[in-house]
Parts: sequence; C-alpha cells; structure tokens
Amino acid sequence: MGAGGQQGHDPHRRERRRHALQDLSRLRESTVNQAPGGGFKVLVLAGSRGGEVDPVAAYAGVGHKALIMLEGKTLLSRVLGAIEAAGPESVGVAANDEAIKTALAGASVVVLPTAAGPSQSVENAAHRLGFPLVVTTVDHALLKPEWITQFLADTPDWADVAVLLAPEDRVRAAAPRTKRTYLRFQDGRYSGCNLFLLRNENALNVVHVWRKVEALRKQPWKIAAMLGPGFLIRYLLNWLTLDEAVLKLGKLANVKAAAVRAHDGLAAVDVDKPSDLDLVRELVGETSPTTAEA
Repeated sequence: MGAGGQQGHDPHRRERRRHALQDLSRLRESTVNQAPGGGFKVLVLAGSRGGEVDPVAAYAGVGHKALIMLEGKTLLSRVLGAIEAAGPESVGVAANDEAIKTALAGASVVVLPTAAGPSQSVENAAHRLGFPLVVTTVDHALLKPEWITQFLADTPDWADVAVLLAPEDRVRAAAPRTKRTYLRFQDGRYSGCNLFLLRNENALNVVHVWRKVEALRKQPWKIAAMLGPGFLIRYLLNWLTLDEAVLKLGKLANVKAAAVRAHDGLAAVDVDKPSDLDLVRELVGETSPTTAEA
C-alpha cells in the first residue's frame, strides 16, 4: 500500500497484527542456542514520535515500522529472532506504541518505556538491563546473529564504547543499489550500522554528550563548538582516520571509544525510508509485501 492508502479500518492491517502476535509466540517457544562467552544484554529501540506517522510505515500500510512484513515475519520478530540466536543474557525493547506492547505481551523480553529522546531511553535501559549492553533498532531488517557476535569479538578489550561501521566498498559489494550516508575519513568512507556497545557504566558519559547534541540539534554551530575547531578542521581537511576520529570523540565524553568495521556490508542497510524497504525486499527475494502464513 502506498503512502496515500487508507489505514483506519483496514482488515489487512488487523491480519498483520494477528500475525505479529503469532511471530512473537513462535519466538518464545523456540530453543535459543547460547553463543560462547554470553552475558551481554541487548536493547532494541522501537519508539516512535507521538502524533507522527512514520513514512515507511505508511508506505507499507501499517501503524508502526516494527509491524512491516518481510519474508512472512514482522520486522520486530525478525530483529528479536536474530538477537536471540546471538545468545544474549537478556533483551529489552523500548517502545511506546500500544500495538508493539501488545505484540510483546508474554515474550521473553523486558518491555521498557521510551523517554523524551533516544539517548535517555538508552540510559534508562542500561540502568535496568545492565552491562555490557548492545544497542540496535527495530528497523534493522536484515540483522543477523553473527553481526552481533562478531561485533563483540572484534571490539578491543580496552574500549568502554564501540560503534560498528561498514566500509563503503563492502556496502556497495553487498548492495550495489543502496543509497547510504557515508562519513569520509583519511582511510576511506564508512556508513553506520545501527549497532553500538556500551561495555560499562563509564560508557554512559557518551549518552550524556548524546543528550546535549539532541538538545542542540537546531543549533548546529553549538554542536560544532562542542567538538572544537581543531577537530572540525582536521575532519574537513580529511586528516583524520576513522580510528583517530572515534578516539577523539570519545575523549570529549571521557571514555575510550573504538570503531569496529563490519565484515558484511549489508549491516549498513536499515529501513529509514520507503526506498530502503523496497531494497531489503529485493535483497531477500521479495517483489511485493507478503503475508505470513497462519
């Protein structure tokens, strides 16, 4: 259904919600193979801005991105399934949409309230779930368990915080038609992968800086002032490698921060806009939305 489709009393929408509940029921009944060296926790950010209709959800004809169907499963079920297969100690989902809360009823996850912004939601979840905490998003439609376990394995022992990024050549090799946002460094261009690691309580200093950036998002000159002229000049002149830039950004928050490179370029593909949804459907071999089997 296109963005202009009617959603008020759509019977197909009710059917999709029923399948979402079935997806989560199957997930609860599945046997989880625990990954070696478990003990990590995972937070899935699944919040939405009140009163706003997400354009991707509208394009798919559902009330929330998490309920979009892909290969017969909702994105919520796909993401949680990949996470469970990675073997976490516990999983939390930050959600404020009633349909998502209903879909999660009885699931083996901790349903957490969302805060005013994602940074506060992450901090609240960290206090509830503990560390080390992997953070991802519900629109990470192609998420695979090995991306999580490899990310944890590749993060250096000294890092308080880590972020997964995919080199441009790997992204283009995996998804030639994708249009991603790339950050340019001396050693190449990289795209974010919506996977972050907060290893310990000190990592929350990054969240505090993140909250300041959220508060200043309409005043970019103040964000630039936080970074300092030296950092900005070196970045704009392409004098910084990825690792140098992440280390320097970490120092702003008094943490040791590391950049981890994704092995699979598909890790950079999420569903931010309708064209992204078309792309992931193409990548999994779908040409149109599918309905899950009962």
